[in-house]
Amino acid sequence: MKHGDNDNGSGPSHDGGVIVLENITKKFGTRTVLDNISLAVEKGKTTVIIGPSGCGKTVLVKHLIVLLRPNSGEVYFKNQRIDNLSENALNRVRTQYGFLFQGGALFDSLNVTENIVFPIRQHHRITDWKAVEELVKSKLAMVGLDGYQNHYPSNLSGGQRKRVALARAIALDPEVVLYDEPTTGLDPIRSDVINELVLKLQRELNVTSVVVTHDMTSAYKVADRIIMLHNGKIVADGDADHIRDHPHPIVQQFIHGQVGEDQLAVLRMSGKVSQAQFLPRDFQ
Repeated sequence: MKHGDNDNGSGPSHDGGVIVLENITKKFGTRTVLDNISLAVEKGKTTVIIGPSGCGKTVLVKHLIVLLRPNSGEVYFKNQRIDNLSENALNRVRTQYGFLFQGGALFDSLNVTENIVFPIRQHHRITDWKAVEELVKSKLAMVGLDGYQNHYPSNLSGGQRKRVALARAIALDPEVVLYDEPTTGLDPIRSDVINELVLKLQRELNVTSVVVTHDMTSAYKVADRIIMLHNGKIVADGDADHIRDHPHPIVQQFIHGQVGEDQLAVLRMSGKVSQAQFLPRDFQ
């Protein structure tokens, strides 16, 4: 599968998009972070968003769930516009989303069961605690941690905390799961556990997944589609093979982890100060 590359903010066809962004622009002060981006997130697929730090990946994902509202443009979920909804109405929509935060964001004072139950209590009045216990057990079994119900986050490894956070993210049986840097801080083996879980949830629960990552090994493994952001625009959009062979030098520089020539020139400068630079005495 290959999508049309996008250098002007106009996205692919929106047919089949469970989440659709239409001409989204987001500014913070005078800085434009997202520049007229259109995007359709395909149902049941895993879309991976890559790009250099500060390019707007997390800002883009927050627009999918309207944790941020655009300066201009529209956001749709299952053909309903949601960026203009009240917070109460948005909260009802958000029950159909799960969000795995970068650090896991577990509550240290709550045990594993209480962490997983937290979003359920936020949206439902619990009357059948036996059913809730079974739900927690099933979600932990999905991530390979059944038996850890009474553990606290401080007693878990980094990988285990991510997996508990993922169990919490799917507690409400969401249609969409958003992952923000899910493998950050994990060694390659534990990162691959998370990759396998992303694939497992897509396969067994038929969830739609959106993954923000710098980890190209992870991106290639889990993605049906990879989108690269640069300077607030989509510069590449396609499957793993398309991204590997993409002709854009910015894409190649990023996926191979290479420093640009301009940056190399600065780093390789000798200790000699060029005439164009200011010296301390200039301010005396």
